[in-house]
Amino acid sequence: MNQSNNHLREYIYIAILCSQGIILGIIEQAFPPIFPFAPGAKLGLANLITVISLFTLPISDCVLLLYLRLVLTALISGGASLFLYSLAGSTLSFIAMLIVKKCYPKFMSIIGISIVGGAFHNLGQLLIAIWLAQAPSLILYLPVLTIMGILSGTLIGICSKFLLNHVQNFNFINSKLH
Repeated sequence: MNQSNNHLREYIYIAILCSQGIILGIIEQAFPPIFPFAPGAKLGLANLITVISLFTLPISDCVLLLYLRLVLTALISGGASLFLYSLAGSTLSFIAMLIVKKCYPKFMSIIGISIVGGAFHNLGQLLIAIWLAQAPSLILYLPVLTIMGILSGTLIGICSKFLLNHVQNFNFINSKLH
């Protein structure tokens, strides 16, 4: 397969991941929070795409995918007010997952990396809420959000592990993983 076909396949793969992330994000916004004791806490289904990209794409493409997904989801859903929260949570989550993946590759599974991402995503959103509301007392919500991040990170990690096994069947991705 020549190099231009390989690049085209990668771009198509990024576009597919982006569209899946947008769809998952919009679907999740349409439903009320599933945890009544934790207002605003959601599973973070779109983060599934971030975890998959972290294991199948170069870092620069992961960053492109992450911010493209965030911006397009906000534009399509009209969720401009939620954009800042998503931006902070996703950025902090991505950085934390990247550090853990690079520093502890033999000790952290995809599920463990996803758990770190879930916890840091909630931390990023909480920091934005504290800053916007000028209410440092919101930090008291951190233990609840951390538990929710661990639970959702576990679920997203399990799903990511399952999907990654199937994504590895694509030749252009399989060559990057080995």
